[in-house]
Amino acid sequence: MNTTAIILLLASFFIMIILGFHISYSMMASAALTILYLGLSPTQIINTMVDSVDGFTFLAIPFFILSGDIMAQGGISDRLILLADALVGWMRGGLAMVNILASIFFGGISGSATADTASLGAILIPMMHKQGYDKEFSTAVTMTSSVQGMLIPPSHNMIIYAMAAGGISVSALFMAGIVPGVLLGIALMLYSYYLSVKRNYPKGTPFTLANLWTALKKSIWGLGTVLIVVIGVVEGVFTATESAAIACVYALIVSMLVYRELSWKQLFHVVKRSIKTLSTVLILIAASGPFGFCITYLKIPEMVVNGMLGLTDSKFLLLLLINLIILVLGTILGMASIIVIVTPILMPVLLSIGLSPIQFGAILILNCGIGLITPPVGGVLFIGSGISGVPIERLFKHTLPLIVVMLIVLLLITYIPSITLALPNMLGLL
Repeated sequence: MNTTAIILLLASFFIMIILGFHISYSMMASAALTILYLGLSPTQIINTMVDSVDGFTFLAIPFFILSGDIMAQGGISDRLILLADALVGWMRGGLAMVNILASIFFGGISGSATADTASLGAILIPMMHKQGYDKEFSTAVTMTSSVQGMLIPPSHNMIIYAMAAGGISVSALFMAGIVPGVLLGIALMLYSYYLSVKRNYPKGTPFTLANLWTALKKSIWGLGTVLIVVIGVVEGVFTATESAAIACVYALIVSMLVYRELSWKQLFHVVKRSIKTLSTVLILIAASGPFGFCITYLKIPEMVVNGMLGLTDSKFLLLLLINLIILVLGTILGMASIIVIVTPILMPVLLSIGLSPIQFGAILILNCGIGLITPPVGGVLFIGSGISGVPIERLFKHTLPLIVVMLIVLLLITYIPSITLALPNMLGLL
């Protein structure tokens, strides 16, 4: 009966995905069919859906989403670009470096690759093209560097993973993402510099301390959000949820009273957009409840563990196989979907080979980030194409070298645990 139930659960899920059903409804419907087939109480469906979103930590997700949207609309993007330009704009290919560094700054505010690409891309892609950069390269740099925002705190995807992994420390996850996020930025900068020298892309304005000081004064209010979240959580002043709420209020004050670039009318549209994003995320998390219950009840994780360990007992090969599985899933499923589906299945495998769930969080997020810029469902790829006007097929072709750079960083954080764990260990979070 269990074998039939497993086939029913997985087959119905993938059939509905192929037919174009939303991932949330596919999970709920396939789980409902399986629960009814097993003769369990239908109330199990509702109970597990409610339990999935019934957590204090989940309150951080709407606050982080809203604060990121407020900051993106409230003039923070322009000031972060000015700061990045003052720091690295003088280099060969300076605007490409500015693009990447601005994504590091913006990632610490929005935590969203799509918000990063939409906000910074609308400014920097036309600017880079006007100064002689290929439009394909300009867009590719914008898209790939936006993934840093999901690694550098605050990241609502890290919070989703923390809950899917059984409630592991959000503070430790936030700190574990900083070094990989910065490492990804440095790797993208190195490749961009190489390509800029090869193609003779222009330099920016010469570096001066006066320009840096002016840019820093203009952007310091926006950067304050990062300090609130990171320092507040690490020092134990408040929880991740409390920091998200404070960051939201702070973003509102800065955007409306300090920079004065967000009106009440614009705020209404920002809240409306945030609610739309939040509803998609929370419906998905709720739908993962009954689906995850079926996976656990049918002992699918145990089957996966036995199957993978039966293939090889090499930790090196198992980690490579896990990365390949997530990368393939990233081409067909959304990021949050992968997190809530894959985490409970793979967690027993990770624990059996001694991999820290904190380290896997960074691995999973970067994997999913690569999926956002790969067809057929790469959301960031579609946004980049829409902003630049470059067809997706041609854009993806020019993005491939930068994806290779991202894969190298992925392998580094997979096989060198200290990249992700050193900072949380140093701060006593592990």
